[in-house]
Amino acid sequence: MLTTPVCHLLGIEAPVVCAAFGPWDEVDLAAAVCRAGGLGSLGTALRSAPELREQWARLRELTDRPFAINHTTRPLDEDAFRATLEERPVAISFHLAVAPDLVARAHDAGILWIQQVSDARQAEEALGAGADVLVAQGGEAGGQGGDVATMVMVPQVVDMAGEVPVVAAGGIADGRGLAAALTLGAQGVLMGTRFLASEEMSVSRAWKDRIVASSATDAVKAVGSERILPPFNRPGSSGVPRVLRTPLVDALREHPERVDPAETVPRVLAAIRSGGGDEYLPFSGQSVALVHEILPAGEIVRRTVREAEAALALAVRAYTPSRPAGPPESGADAPLAPASSDL
Repeated sequence: MLTTPVCHLLGIEAPVVCAAFGPWDEVDLAAAVCRAGGLGSLGTALRSAPELREQWARLRELTDRPFAINHTTRPLDEDAFRATLEERPVAISFHLAVAPDLVARAHDAGILWIQQVSDARQAEEALGAGADVLVAQGGEAGGQGGDVATMVMVPQVVDMAGEVPVVAAGGIADGRGLAAALTLGAQGVLMGTRFLASEEMSVSRAWKDRIVASSATDAVKAVGSERILPPFNRPGSSGVPRVLRTPLVDALREHPERVDPAETVPRVLAAIRSGGGDEYLPFSGQSVALVHEILPAGEIVRRTVREAEAALALAVRAYTPSRPAGPPESGADAPLAPASSDL
């Protein structure tokens, strides 16, 4: 199986990380990704520490493989973070801001820190804080993020990161995306939208079917969503969700004053807690255009790796120049030597 240095760091076999989906239950999904050799993740949003401990216990019953627990600043729940430190996952993933004090607490507990960044400023802050892995998230991604495209973000962050491994995210849903990320200098990929449309993910079938049926332009930034989303509670926080369009998304964009938070927020939160919410904010990235079927999560991991290996081999063959018959060329007009195929 295709492996990279970040796999050894995290104790996994495949350079594939499954995104955390905030409050939605993804225990079965995380377990399936872990069993297939990738890194499964669990979100913490809107869940109490006792609820989270129950999820973590369920995951440990399903797999003994490493996993990550995610936190964000929308908002950061101190009780949940303290419980995470006690749980000691292999890694804590974090995004929307950089929090050096939390990085230090994780390291004191022997936990790796995976920091998602959406611009160069955040990457610089994360490196200064001692992050162990950077996730360079392009603006194509679902969930909450910035605007810089993945093809720009990844090499820019790789150049900044030095020996710190970088994982690419945003617009990646198959092995071609993994192969492209590796050629840009990343050591793996984080995929969200592709795993939303998996058999094990607990969201509604309607949401998964919409992902399969949607085009890239159907996934839009939810402008005005700060009106109904939980507030940030750490300085330097930023991020706007990318979602599939719904009446609420259109109203927030075009007529935000018509959206009453007092009435809308409880309704949305209740739907999310029950595993729904796709009728309001169906988080999805532009990679919906690359998702054509709902698959088991393990098959997604294995297929992604197989496709990446094939894409890299094809790229090497395509790059190797054919030489005309005759004496070898020399000097300024000689063709460049092909790159090594030892990737």
